[in-house]
Amino acid sequence: MKALKFLGAAIAASALLASAGGTASAQSKTLKFGHDNKADPFENPAHACTAVFANIVEADTNGSIKVEVFPSNQLGSAKEHVQMVRDDVIQATLTSTGAIASYYPRIDVLNLAFAFDHNAATYDVFDGPFGNALARDIEATLGDVVVAGFPDTGGFFAVTNSKRPIKTLEDFEGVRIRTMTLPSHQKIIQSLGGEAYPLAWGEVYSGLQTGVIDGQMNPVPIISFAKFAEVQKYMTLTNHLFSPYTLMLSKSFWDGLSDSEQRTIRYAAESCVTASRGLSRIIEGSDRGLAGLMDKIEVSALSAQDRDKFKAAAQPVVLKHVEETLGKDGVTLLEMFQEEVSKANAKRYMQ
Repeated sequence: MKALKFLGAAIAASALLASAGGTASAQSKTLKFGHDNKADPFENPAHACTAVFANIVEADTNGSIKVEVFPSNQLGSAKEHVQMVRDDVIQATLTSTGAIASYYPRIDVLNLAFAFDHNAATYDVFDGPFGNALARDIEATLGDVVVAGFPDTGGFFAVTNSKRPIKTLEDFEGVRIRTMTLPSHQKIIQSLGGEAYPLAWGEVYSGLQTGVIDGQMNPVPIISFAKFAEVQKYMTLTNHLFSPYTLMLSKSFWDGLSDSEQRTIRYAAESCVTASRGLSRIIEGSDRGLAGLMDKIEVSALSAQDRDKFKAAAQPVVLKHVEETLGKDGVTLLEMFQEEVSKANAKRYMQ
Protein backbone atom coordinates (compact mmCIF):
# COMPACT_ATOMS: atom_id res chain seq x y z
CA MET A 1 0.00 0.00 0.00
CA LYS A 2 2.85 2.35 0.91
CA ALA A 3 4.45 1.59 -2.44
CA LEU A 4 1.19 2.47 -4.21
CA LYS A 5 0.92 5.73 -2.26
CA PHE A 6 4.52 6.62 -3.13
CA LEU A 7 3.91 5.84 -6.81
CA GLY A 8 0.78 8.00 -6.79
CA ALA A 9 2.67 10.89 -5.19
CA ALA A 10 5.46 10.55 -7.74
CA ILE A 11 2.98 10.62 -10.64
CA ALA A 12 1.28 13.69 -9.15
CA ALA A 13 4.63 15.45 -8.71
CA SER A 14 5.62 14.64 -12.28
CA ALA A 15 2.33 16.03 -13.58
CA LEU A 16 2.82 19.20 -11.54
CA LEU A 17 6.34 19.70 -12.89
CA ALA A 18 5.14 19.12 -16.43
CA SER A 19 2.36 21.63 -15.89
CA ALA A 20 4.82 24.18 -14.50
CA GLY A 21 7.13 23.65 -17.46
CA GLY A 22 4.23 24.14 -19.86
CA THR A 23 3.26 27.36 -18.11
CA ALA A 24 6.81 28.72 -18.35
CA SER A 25 6.92 27.84 -22.03
CA ALA A 26 3.57 29.51 -22.63
CA GLN A 27 4.80 32.68 -20.93
CA SER A 28 7.80 33.04 -23.26
CA LYS A 29 7.22 35.24 -26.28
CA THR A 30 8.61 34.84 -29.79
CA LEU A 31 9.74 37.88 -31.74
CA LYS A 32 10.09 37.08 -35.45
CA PHE A 33 12.40 39.61 -37.15
CA GLY A 34 12.45 39.75 -40.96
CA HIS A 35 14.83 41.71 -43.20
CA ASP A 36 16.11 41.59 -46.78
CA ASN A 37 19.88 41.18 -46.38
CA LYS A 38 22.23 38.23 -45.98
CA ALA A 39 22.68 36.44 -42.67
CA ASP A 40 26.22 37.67 -42.01
CA PRO A 41 26.71 40.24 -39.22
CA PHE A 42 30.18 41.06 -40.57
CA GLU A 43 29.01 41.70 -44.14
CA ASN A 44 26.09 44.09 -43.91
CA PRO A 45 24.71 46.62 -41.41
CA ALA A 46 21.21 45.10 -41.40
CA HIS A 47 22.25 41.74 -40.02
CA ALA A 48 24.79 43.31 -37.67
CA CYS A 49 21.88 45.28 -36.26
CA THR A 50 19.56 42.29 -35.90
CA ALA A 51 22.28 40.05 -34.46
CA VAL A 52 23.09 42.56 -31.71
CA PHE A 53 19.40 43.19 -31.05
CA ALA A 54 18.59 39.48 -30.78
CA ASN A 55 21.52 38.74 -28.47
CA ILE A 56 20.63 41.52 -26.03
CA VAL A 57 16.91 40.77 -25.99
CA GLU A 58 17.30 37.04 -25.36
CA ALA A 59 20.05 37.44 -22.78
CA ASP A 60 18.63 40.36 -20.83
CA THR A 61 15.06 39.04 -20.67
CA ASN A 62 16.46 35.70 -19.44
CA GLY A 63 14.75 33.99 -22.35
CA SER A 64 11.28 35.42 -21.79
CA ILE A 65 11.52 36.78 -25.35
CA LYS A 66 12.93 34.49 -28.02
CA VAL A 67 14.13 36.22 -31.19
CA GLU A 68 13.99 34.42 -34.53
CA VAL A 69 15.70 36.29 -37.40
CA PHE A 70 14.63 35.66 -41.00
CA PRO A 71 17.12 37.32 -43.38
CA SER A 72 17.33 37.41 -47.19
CA ASN A 73 13.60 37.99 -47.72
CA GLN A 74 12.78 34.48 -46.49
CA LEU A 75 9.30 35.62 -45.48
CA GLY A 76 8.62 38.04 -48.33
CA SER A 77 9.75 41.36 -49.72
CA ALA A 78 10.69 44.40 -47.62
CA LYS A 79 7.32 45.97 -48.38
CA GLU A 80 5.54 42.76 -47.36
CA HIS A 81 7.53 42.74 -44.11
CA VAL A 82 5.93 46.08 -43.18
CA GLN A 83 2.44 44.67 -43.62
CA MET A 84 3.40 41.52 -41.71
CA VAL A 85 4.54 43.65 -38.77
CA ARG A 86 1.29 45.61 -38.90
CA ASP A 87 -0.62 42.31 -38.84
CA ASP A 88 1.64 40.86 -36.10
CA VAL A 89 2.59 37.96 -38.40
CA ILE A 90 6.16 38.97 -37.68
CA GLN A 91 7.03 41.29 -34.83
CA ALA A 92 9.92 43.37 -36.21
CA THR A 93 11.57 44.48 -39.42
CA LEU A 94 14.11 46.91 -40.82
CA THR A 95 12.30 48.74 -43.59
CA SER A 96 13.94 50.91 -46.24
CA THR A 97 12.46 54.28 -47.16
CA GLY A 98 11.25 52.74 -50.41
CA ALA A 99 9.44 49.88 -48.67
CA ILE A 100 7.65 52.10 -46.15
CA ALA A 101 6.72 54.87 -48.58
CA SER A 102 3.39 53.40 -49.70
CA TYR A 103 2.30 53.18 -46.05
CA TYR A 104 3.87 56.45 -44.95
CA PRO A 105 4.48 58.86 -47.88
CA ARG A 106 6.02 61.55 -45.67
CA ILE A 107 9.17 59.43 -45.41
CA ASP A 108 10.05 61.22 -48.66
CA VAL A 109 11.13 64.31 -46.69
CA LEU A 110 14.35 62.42 -45.90
CA ASN A 111 15.26 62.56 -49.59
CA LEU A 112 16.31 66.19 -49.63
CA ALA A 113 19.37 65.72 -51.81
CA PHE A 114 22.80 66.89 -50.62
CA ALA A 115 21.43 67.84 -47.19
CA PHE A 116 24.13 66.36 -44.94
CA ASP A 117 27.79 67.39 -44.80
CA HIS A 118 29.08 64.29 -42.98
CA ASN A 119 28.04 61.02 -41.30
CA ALA A 120 28.17 62.36 -37.74
CA ALA A 121 25.46 64.88 -38.64
CA THR A 122 23.10 62.03 -39.54
CA TYR A 123 23.54 60.56 -36.06
CA ASP A 124 22.56 63.84 -34.42
CA VAL A 125 19.49 64.27 -36.61
CA PHE A 126 18.04 60.78 -36.30
CA ASP A 127 18.86 60.41 -32.59
CA GLY A 128 17.52 63.87 -31.76
CA PRO A 129 14.25 65.84 -31.87
CA PHE A 130 13.66 65.20 -35.57
CA GLY A 131 14.11 61.43 -35.28
CA ASN A 132 11.73 61.38 -32.34
CA ALA A 133 9.15 63.47 -34.23
CA LEU A 134 9.46 61.24 -37.30
CA ALA A 135 9.02 58.07 -35.21
CA ARG A 136 5.92 59.42 -33.47
CA ASP A 137 4.43 60.58 -36.80
CA ILE A 138 4.95 57.15 -38.37
CA GLU A 139 3.29 55.53 -35.34
CA ALA A 140 0.33 57.94 -35.40
CA THR A 141 -0.16 57.52 -39.15
CA LEU A 142 0.00 53.71 -39.23
CA GLY A 143 -1.55 53.16 -35.81
CA ASP A 144 -0.31 49.61 -35.38
CA VAL A 145 3.50 49.88 -35.15
CA VAL A 146 6.15 51.09 -32.73
CA VAL A 147 9.27 52.76 -34.17
CA ALA A 148 12.39 51.97 -32.12
CA GLY A 149 15.13 53.67 -34.13
CA PHE A 150 16.72 54.47 -37.46
CA PRO A 151 19.66 52.13 -38.20
CA ASP A 152 22.26 52.87 -40.86
CA THR A 153 21.85 51.18 -44.24
CA GLY A 154 25.51 51.75 -45.06
CA GLY A 155 26.04 55.50 -45.19
CA PHE A 156 25.79 58.02 -47.98
CA PHE A 157 24.73 57.04 -51.48
CA ALA A 158 27.22 56.75 -54.32
CA VAL A 159 26.36 56.37 -58.00
CA THR A 160 27.78 53.61 -60.19
CA ASN A 161 27.39 53.19 -63.94
CA SER A 162 28.89 51.44 -66.95
CA LYS A 163 28.91 54.32 -69.48
CA ARG A 164 31.32 57.01 -68.28
CA PRO A 165 32.83 58.65 -65.20
CA ILE A 166 30.34 61.11 -63.68
CA LYS A 167 32.09 64.20 -62.37
CA THR A 168 29.86 67.00 -63.68
CA LEU A 169 26.18 67.53 -64.42
CA GLU A 170 26.93 67.12 -68.12
CA ASP A 171 28.31 63.62 -67.46
CA PHE A 172 24.92 62.53 -66.09
CA GLU A 173 23.13 63.27 -69.35
CA GLY A 174 21.29 60.21 -70.69
CA VAL A 175 22.63 57.73 -68.09
CA ARG A 176 19.84 55.37 -67.01
CA ILE A 177 19.97 54.95 -63.22
CA ARG A 178 17.97 52.47 -61.19
CA THR A 179 16.04 54.05 -58.32
CA MET A 180 13.66 52.86 -55.65
CA THR A 181 9.99 53.43 -56.41
CA LEU A 182 10.18 56.73 -54.51
CA PRO A 183 9.05 59.73 -56.60
CA SER A 184 11.72 61.92 -55.00
CA HIS A 185 14.52 59.55 -56.05
CA GLN A 186 13.27 59.64 -59.61
CA LYS A 187 13.02 63.42 -59.59
CA ILE A 188 16.54 63.77 -58.21
CA ILE A 189 18.05 61.70 -61.03
CA GLN A 190 15.99 63.56 -63.62
CA SER A 191 17.03 66.94 -62.20
CA LEU A 192 20.68 65.94 -62.66
CA GLY A 193 20.10 65.04 -66.30
CA GLY A 194 19.89 61.26 -65.92
CA GLU A 195 17.09 58.84 -66.75
CA ALA A 196 15.36 57.35 -63.69
CA TYR A 197 14.38 53.69 -63.93
CA PRO A 198 12.51 52.24 -60.91
CA LEU A 199 13.37 48.57 -60.41
CA ALA A 200 12.92 46.02 -57.63
CA TRP A 201 16.05 45.35 -55.58
CA GLY A 202 16.20 41.68 -56.58
CA GLU A 203 16.43 42.64 -60.27
CA VAL A 204 19.20 45.24 -60.01
CA TYR A 205 22.24 43.00 -60.61
CA SER A 206 20.71 41.32 -63.67
CA GLY A 207 19.50 44.70 -64.94
CA LEU A 208 23.05 46.05 -64.77
CA GLN A 209 24.45 42.87 -66.29
CA THR A 210 22.09 42.91 -69.28
CA GLY A 211 22.19 46.66 -69.82
CA VAL A 212 18.54 47.28 -69.00
CA ILE A 213 19.96 49.95 -66.70
CA ASP A 214 23.31 51.71 -66.93
CA GLY A 215 23.76 52.29 -63.22
CA GLN A 216 22.34 52.49 -59.74
CA MET A 217 22.75 54.40 -56.46
CA ASN A 218 23.39 52.91 -53.02
CA PRO A 219 25.75 53.19 -50.05
CA VAL A 220 29.27 51.84 -50.54
CA PRO A 221 28.81 48.73 -48.31
CA ILE A 222 25.74 47.70 -50.32
CA ILE A 223 27.57 48.26 -53.63
CA SER A 224 30.37 46.08 -52.28
CA PHE A 225 28.43 43.10 -50.91
CA ALA A 226 26.00 43.15 -53.88
CA LYS A 227 29.09 42.70 -56.12
CA PHE A 228 28.03 45.51 -58.45
CA ALA A 229 31.69 46.09 -59.39
CA GLU A 230 31.41 42.91 -61.47
CA VAL A 231 28.94 44.67 -63.79
CA GLN A 232 29.89 48.36 -63.39
CA LYS A 233 32.93 50.37 -64.50
CA TYR A 234 32.62 53.69 -62.68
CA MET A 235 31.61 54.96 -59.25
CA THR A 236 31.11 58.55 -58.10
CA LEU A 237 31.07 59.42 -54.40
CA THR A 238 28.18 61.86 -54.73
CA ASN A 239 27.08 61.55 -51.06
CA HIS A 240 23.74 62.94 -52.19
CA LEU A 241 21.39 60.93 -49.97
CA PHE A 242 21.32 59.32 -46.55
CA SER A 243 18.47 56.85 -46.30
CA PRO A 244 18.23 55.00 -42.96
CA TYR A 245 16.25 51.91 -42.11
CA THR A 246 13.24 52.25 -39.86
CA LEU A 247 13.32 49.67 -37.04
CA MET A 248 9.65 48.85 -36.66
CA LEU A 249 7.83 46.61 -34.16
CA SER A 250 4.30 45.27 -34.01
CA LYS A 251 2.28 47.42 -31.61
CA SER A 252 0.09 44.52 -30.48
CA PHE A 253 3.25 42.56 -29.61
CA TRP A 254 4.72 45.62 -27.87
CA ASP A 255 1.59 46.18 -25.83
CA GLY A 256 1.83 42.60 -24.54
CA LEU A 257 5.29 43.13 -23.07
CA SER A 258 6.06 44.00 -19.47
CA ASP A 259 7.65 47.35 -18.63
CA SER A 260 10.95 45.56 -18.06
CA GLU A 261 10.76 43.79 -21.45
CA GLN A 262 9.92 47.06 -23.21
CA ARG A 263 12.93 48.73 -21.60
CA THR A 264 15.15 45.88 -22.83
CA ILE A 265 13.76 46.21 -26.35
CA ARG A 266 14.50 49.95 -26.28
CA TYR A 267 18.15 49.65 -25.34
CA ALA A 268 18.60 46.62 -27.62
CA ALA A 269 17.29 48.81 -30.44
CA GLU A 270 19.75 51.56 -29.54
CA SER A 271 22.60 49.04 -29.63
CA CYS A 272 21.28 47.73 -32.94
CA VAL A 273 21.48 51.26 -34.40
CA THR A 274 25.01 51.70 -33.02
CA ALA A 275 26.12 48.38 -34.51
CA SER A 276 24.76 49.27 -37.93
CA ARG A 277 26.66 52.55 -37.89
CA GLY A 278 29.89 51.02 -36.67
CA LEU A 279 29.90 48.25 -39.25
CA SER A 280 28.99 50.71 -42.02
CA ARG A 281 32.00 52.88 -41.22
CA ILE A 282 34.30 49.84 -40.89
CA ILE A 283 33.21 48.43 -44.25
CA GLU A 284 33.55 51.84 -45.92
CA GLY A 285 37.13 52.16 -44.73
CA SER A 286 38.26 48.58 -45.31
CA ASP A 287 39.09 46.41 -48.30
CA ARG A 288 35.51 45.15 -48.10
CA GLY A 289 34.34 48.64 -48.97
CA LEU A 290 35.86 51.60 -50.76
CA ALA A 291 39.46 50.38 -50.64
CA GLY A 292 38.47 47.05 -52.19
CA LEU A 293 36.21 48.64 -54.79
CA MET A 294 39.00 50.95 -55.97
CA ASP A 295 40.87 47.89 -57.24
CA LYS A 296 37.87 46.83 -59.36
CA ILE A 297 36.14 50.02 -60.47
CA GLU A 298 37.17 53.59 -61.34
CA VAL A 299 36.26 55.79 -58.35
CA SER A 300 35.94 59.57 -58.30
CA ALA A 301 34.49 62.17 -55.93
CA LEU A 302 32.66 65.40 -56.71
CA SER A 303 34.64 68.58 -56.32
CA ALA A 304 33.20 71.16 -53.93
CA GLN A 305 32.20 73.32 -56.89
CA ASP A 306 30.43 70.51 -58.74
CA ARG A 307 28.70 69.36 -55.54
CA ASP A 308 27.25 72.85 -55.21
CA LYS A 309 25.98 72.65 -58.80
CA PHE A 310 24.41 69.22 -58.19
CA LYS A 311 22.80 70.53 -55.00
CA ALA A 312 21.43 73.61 -56.76
CA ALA A 313 19.87 71.40 -59.43
CA ALA A 314 18.37 68.73 -57.15
CA GLN A 315 17.21 70.40 -53.92
CA PRO A 316 14.55 72.70 -55.40
CA VAL A 317 12.95 69.75 -57.17
CA VAL A 318 12.57 67.82 -53.91
CA LEU A 319 11.26 70.89 -52.06
CA LYS A 320 8.64 71.42 -54.75
CA HIS A 321 7.70 67.73 -54.69
CA VAL A 322 7.10 67.83 -50.92
CA GLU A 323 5.03 71.01 -51.16
CA GLU A 324 2.87 69.61 -53.97
CA THR A 325 2.34 66.06 -52.74
CA LEU A 326 2.83 65.77 -48.98
CA GLY A 327 0.62 68.61 -47.76
CA LYS A 328 1.03 70.89 -44.77
CA ASP A 329 2.19 68.09 -42.45
CA GLY A 330 4.87 67.08 -44.94
CA VAL A 331 6.12 70.65 -45.29
CA THR A 332 6.22 71.07 -41.50
CA LEU A 333 8.22 67.85 -41.12
CA LEU A 334 10.59 68.87 -43.90
CA GLU A 335 11.18 72.28 -42.28
CA MET A 336 12.06 70.57 -39.01
CA PHE A 337 14.38 68.21 -40.90
CA GLN A 338 16.15 71.16 -42.56
CA GLU A 339 16.51 72.98 -39.24
CA GLU A 340 17.98 69.97 -37.43
CA VAL A 341 20.29 69.11 -40.35
CA SER A 342 21.58 72.68 -40.39
CA LYS A 343 22.36 72.48 -36.65
CA ALA A 344 24.05 69.09 -37.03
CA ASN A 345 26.16 70.21 -40.00
CA ALA A 346 27.40 73.23 -38.03
CA LYS A 347 28.14 71.31 -34.84
CA ARG A 348 31.77 70.73 -33.92
CA TYR A 349 32.92 67.51 -32.26
CA MET A 350 34.24 67.79 -28.68
CA GLN A 351 34.10 71.59 -28.59
